[in-house]
Amino acid sequence: MRAARVLPWFLCLCVVSRYPIHCGAQTCPADLQTECGDPSSMSENFNGPKSKNPMSYRWYNAEEEILGKKMKDWMRFSVAFWHTFRGTGADPFGAPTKLWPWEDGTNSLAMAKRRMRANFEFINKLGVDRWCFHDRDIAPDAKTLAETNANLDELAALAKELQGSKIRPLWGTAQLFMHPRYMHGAATSPEVGVYAYAAAQVKKAMEVTHFLGGENFVFWGGREGYQTLLNTDMKRELDHMAAFLRGAADWKKKIGFNGTLLIEPKPQEPTKHQYDWDAATTMSFLQKYGLIDEFKLNIECNHATLSGHSCHHELETARINGLLGNIDANTGDPQIGWDTDQFLTDIGEATLVMLSVVRNGGLAPGGFNFDAKLRRESTDVEDLFLAHISGMDTLARGLRNVAKLIEDGSLGELVKRRYHSFDTEFGAQIEGGKVDFETLEKKAMEWGEPVVPSGKQELAEIIFQSAL
Repeated sequence: MRAARVLPWFLCLCVVSRYPIHCGAQTCPADLQTECGDPSSMSENFNGPKSKNPMSYRWYNAEEEILGKKMKDWMRFSVAFWHTFRGTGADPFGAPTKLWPWEDGTNSLAMAKRRMRANFEFINKLGVDRWCFHDRDIAPDAKTLAETNANLDELAALAKELQGSKIRPLWGTAQLFMHPRYMHGAATSPEVGVYAYAAAQVKKAMEVTHFLGGENFVFWGGREGYQTLLNTDMKRELDHMAAFLRGAADWKKKIGFNGTLLIEPKPQEPTKHQYDWDAATTMSFLQKYGLIDEFKLNIECNHATLSGHSCHHELETARINGLLGNIDANTGDPQIGWDTDQFLTDIGEATLVMLSVVRNGGLAPGGFNFDAKLRRESTDVEDLFLAHISGMDTLARGLRNVAKLIEDGSLGELVKRRYHSFDTEFGAQIEGGKVDFETLEKKAMEWGEPVVPSGKQELAEIIFQSAL
C-alpha cells in the first residue's frame, strides 16, 4: 500500500519541487486501470554553462547543430532499465540501501508494470527517447519457461503502449548470468540443457526487442569464461560460443530483425577470465569463426579499464576495424578494483570518447547507454535525475571540445607531421605493399642513420587540455 500512495507524488516530480521542473499531470499512477496522460519534459530545459540549476542542462542542447549533426543525433542517449529501476544500492559487502517509492518489495507482475510506468515517466521527463533492458529485469521469472515468456510478453505489450510513437529501445538483451543454471556459463556451459535454455531465452528476448522496435541486440557473456583451466576445455567452449552466436545471427534474419548484433567485451568479474576479454580479443574470435560481418562491439568504458586499456584505446580499436557499434557510457574508480559502473563525469575522458565517435561519423543505429548506477549512498529520487543530467552534460561538453579541436586544427596537424615521411612517393609505395626488404635495405644504406624527430607529446597534451 505504501507504493500505491507515494507513486503519484514521484510521477509529477513534486519530490523535487524546489527545482524549476514543471509538475505536470499524474501520468502513470499505481492504479493500472487509470489512463496515462502526457508528462512534462526536460527536453527544452537547457539553461547554458552559467546556470546554477543542477536540474537543467548546461551543455546538452538536443537541437543544437555541432559538426553537421544535432547533438541528440550524435548522442542518442538511452536509460538503462536495470541500474535505474532495478538498482538497489547493494554491493559485495552490503545490503540494499534503496527502496524507491514506487516499489512494494515484491517481484510480481503488478510491481513489474508499476516499475515500467515509472521508467517511461522518467524517460519522458529526462527528454530522451531510448531505453535498454535485460529480459529478466523487466519481467519476473516464473516456474516454467513458457510462463516466464508469457510474463515477458505481458510487460512488452505494456512497454509498447507506453513508448508511443517516439521512444524505442536502443537495445535489448537476455540476462544469462544471474540464475543458478548459468553458474558455469550459458553458451559455454558444459551442460547441454543449459545451452538449450540460454538459446531459448535469447530467441525470446530478440523477438521482444524486435516487437518493441529495438535498434540493436547485445550479448554480454557475463559468465562465458572460466575460473580454472584445470577443469575447462577452452577450445570446446569457444566452439560452442561461436555456434551459439551463429544461431542468434540466423534467427535475427529469420524473424526479419534489422537491428545490429553487438558483443560487449569484458575481461573478468564474475569469472576469472572471460572469453571476450577486450575489443581485440573479441575481434579475433569473430574473425576465426567467420562471424566478423554479423556483429559489432558495444564498448563499455569501465570494462576497458578493467582489461588494462583506456576507453579511448578500446573505442579506437573497434573503430579502425569497422566494429564500433555502441557505447556503454560509464567509468570506474582507479582505486577500486571492480566494475563500479559510475556515471562518466571526467571532461577529459568524455572528450576522448567523443573524438572517437566523431571520427566514426556517429554511432547510429547505436548510441550512448547509461550503464551506470547511483552510488550506494545516493538514495533520493532526485539523484536519478542529477546523475543522468550530469552524464549527458559531460558527454555534450566533450562533443563541444572536439569541435574546438577540429576548428583549431593544431592537434591534427601535429599528428600529420609525425608521419610526413610516409607522405612521400616512396612512403606511399611502402604503405601500398609494393616495397620488399631488399629495396628497403638499399635505401637504408643510401640514407645512413635516420634523424628521428621529437614526438611532441607535451605539446599534444597542451593542445588537448586547452580545449577542455
